[in-house]
Amino acid sequence: MIAGAVAQLQHQIALAERKAGAGQPQAVPARYPLAPDQLAHSLYTQRLAFDDELRNDPRWPGVGIDDLLVQRLRFAIAGKASDAELGDLVGAQIERFRAAGNTSAEPGSTEWREIARALCHAELEALARAAERDEGDFSGTPASPVISDAQPPADDPKPVSMKQLWNDYVTMRMQTGSMSDGGKQLGLAVEKLRKFVKHDDAARLKKKDVIAWRDHLLNVEKLSPRTVSDKYLSTVRSLLNWGVENDRLPENIAVTVKQAKPKKVLAREKGFTDAEALKILKASRSYVPHQDETGRVRETAHMTAAKRWVPILGAFTGTRVTEITQLRKEDIRQEGDQWVARLTPDAGTIKTGEYRDVPLHPQIITEGFADFVKNADPGPLFHHGIDAAQFKSKATQISNRLAEWLRDKELVPGVVRPTHAWRHRFKSQCIELDIPARIYDAIQGHSGKTASENYGDVSLKAKINAINKLPAYELSSEM
Repeated sequence: MIAGAVAQLQHQIALAERKAGAGQPQAVPARYPLAPDQLAHSLYTQRLAFDDELRNDPRWPGVGIDDLLVQRLRFAIAGKASDAELGDLVGAQIERFRAAGNTSAEPGSTEWREIARALCHAELEALARAAERDEGDFSGTPASPVISDAQPPADDPKPVSMKQLWNDYVTMRMQTGSMSDGGKQLGLAVEKLRKFVKHDDAARLKKKDVIAWRDHLLNVEKLSPRTVSDKYLSTVRSLLNWGVENDRLPENIAVTVKQAKPKKVLAREKGFTDAEALKILKASRSYVPHQDETGRVRETAHMTAAKRWVPILGAFTGTRVTEITQLRKEDIRQEGDQWVARLTPDAGTIKTGEYRDVPLHPQIITEGFADFVKNADPGPLFHHGIDAAQFKSKATQISNRLAEWLRDKELVPGVVRPTHAWRHRFKSQCIELDIPARIYDAIQGHSGKTASENYGDVSLKAKINAINKLPAYELSSEM
């Protein structure tokens, strides 16, 4: 038997701890899990520190000894104790470690019993040191391999602010010409994730956190699978991957978290048909803004101009609508007999980040577009933005209002995207006219598909020849 095995005060404290933690298991996943021997080593160290504290208490010499506790601990270490007996001995300590996020073992499970027996080792070894110290020997070390061979827990990873990580990521992307909006649109995904997990530490994120967040977006916020996949999960995966590449994070825990997307069902072509294109261009050509009962026009001159000219510009260039609605007077020029529009990031935003020159079809000029440009004030032709920082948002507003107008007038079928249908139609026409893909891609701002296509330039002359092949629309007849 260990001489002077235990002080009665220690036993009373242990009983109080068990009473305080009884019946209060916390079903919280372990955030900082420790192995049973690591838990035992931690408890052993805490007990010795507590022993040092008690020896400065004047009541310590008068405390008796509890040899029965030593016998019960040995009985438990041998595997002869029931779950109830183990709970009485170290149950409170297990719950304390659970609350600290070091274990999620369910009471009565094999894992829980293993932890309980390891903690009994710690209690018995701590009592042995206490007995040795009663004799003035403070040099003792644990004999149990559960304590002596325990590996120290790895240092907790340093916190990595998701907000700061996102800011640094956006800065990097903007330096390469991407995310011209400063990450405002995609940043919503990161903000939603931070609010869902209720912390800002990317190093604490687990795969199951991202899975639960994905399910929340689908089932609670009712977002579409495509939005969850293409916007939210894609953004978080890219952010965490950048964190790994830049030694901010050890791994990308979201790399395999995906969301299946329903296949698109196409019941018709994506672009406008001949009849639809003609109907839109005729409506655009004859458009007159509405006047109220006093004869006042409530619509801005810029919006009226957009309804008049953006459709025909889209029909003969196949460019993105916002690249048209952001055009400025200074972006339109004449070279000899040819009129040219320069699509440039200076006017708002270009998806590729590079300017390109697009020749204007002769019908655009005969319809009077050149005269419209000559008579226009300097600056944007289709919106009233003054500060260059506003150009993108203003151009987008006009684009959206133009799409609304087309739908309100029932000029666009419900399944067709008004902002993209001209691009699809333009490409289809170029294919029918045997125009080389590299030329119409250069006009539309699509990148080359092979390395060889990145060599050499598509000249303005080549673009003019391609544009001039497009047939004119018969717009003079009645609708």
